[in-house]
Amino acid sequence: MNQINCPAILISAPASGQGKTLSTAALARAWKNCGLNVRAFKCGPDFLDPMVLETATGQPVYNLDLGMCGEHDGLVRLYQAAQTADVIIVEGVMGLYDGTPSSADIALRYSLPVMLTIDASGMAQTFGALASGLLGYQPALIPAGVLANKVGSTGHADMLKDSLPAHLNWLGALPQDEAYALPERHLGLFRAQEITDLDARIEAAALALAASSALPLPPMVTFIAPETASISPKLFAGKTIAIARDAAFCFIYPANIDCLQEMGATVTFFSPLHDKTLPEADAYWLPGGYPELHLKEINENTAMRNALLAAFNADKPILAECGGMMALSESINGVPAYGLLAGKSHIEPRLQGLGTQHAELKENIGSIGAHTFHYGKFDTALLPKCQANSRYGAGENIYQHGSITATFLHFYFSSNPALAARLFSYAKP
Repeated sequence: MNQINCPAILISAPASGQGKTLSTAALARAWKNCGLNVRAFKCGPDFLDPMVLETATGQPVYNLDLGMCGEHDGLVRLYQAAQTADVIIVEGVMGLYDGTPSSADIALRYSLPVMLTIDASGMAQTFGALASGLLGYQPALIPAGVLANKVGSTGHADMLKDSLPAHLNWLGALPQDEAYALPERHLGLFRAQEITDLDARIEAAALALAASSALPLPPMVTFIAPETASISPKLFAGKTIAIARDAAFCFIYPANIDCLQEMGATVTFFSPLHDKTLPEADAYWLPGGYPELHLKEINENTAMRNALLAAFNADKPILAECGGMMALSESINGVPAYGLLAGKSHIEPRLQGLGTQHAELKENIGSIGAHTFHYGKFDTALLPKCQANSRYGAGENIYQHGSITATFLHFYFSSNPALAARLFSYAKP
């Protein structure tokens, strides 16, 4: 049995908003500054936190999620990363035990030691009790230590450190400093590319963390080579898939691009906001993002509207996910959009969809994992082709309008490559 050992750690917290992304990025950069090859992962189907971690490490960041991605997918990606990494760092999602499956479930499945990051502002000796209780709640977890965030002073840090029981390691402190803050909006953190001084913020946080700790490596984890899955057939051999990628269309799992390429596709990119033409391709993909923040560019780019319409009239398969679907509708928040789908989109003040779902698409080739997280709403007379399923019942609608497949779902292609290939194919009735 092939196996490899590599230091690894999962960073979690008592709740959301404790500073997990900043702590993970700072620790990853601090280890990178020591000359280590750091590979980072993100628990859950998040798009935004991985962008920050990619800036911190300089390497692509993949997702670990037992629901959407599947257990085997995580085994493959961790084993692959361990081949070249000096240390693997995984950012959790929400609080340690929140969600089904939770960060704790992921830590247990992959034998990842757990480090807690705790917002220590307004806290003293309770810090140690909180850390001890969280890590002791599930005795099978491997405690790796605790990091304090938003610490007020050196004396405050010493007080927090002294509160820890002997079996929990002190992994450092991040001072309370706006220079480290990561700005947020309705879907989470700003895109990494929007934070113009992001690298400087991460570097400053890494230096502060290094000043408070010796930065010990986490325990070794043994990663075992997973059973070889069947190789994806070259369903896209000789085919080109063009992917929208810019400030409005940016929610793309790196694993999805890998999956398309493994099926033989040549992948190219274009900007619906700024380009006037579409690249020559056999299929097009408009992923989610923030079209509602770029309505002027969408509305005024009539050349792109005409190019998308021409591709649709030529029966080119078009996959439109979440923001991509909204952009293809008649309007977003009353502003005319690309107009290929009958219906109007708008942003609601409250969350409209959240969670892992699976879709069968009535193709009799299994289901594909997906995730939904949106404030958008699509009012349309189009009848759905089918509905995805969630553990709470019926999930998001999936529409088929000519060669367009449109939904609020974000699909994870590797969970079912054969079905993913169907999303980029169309046979005219």
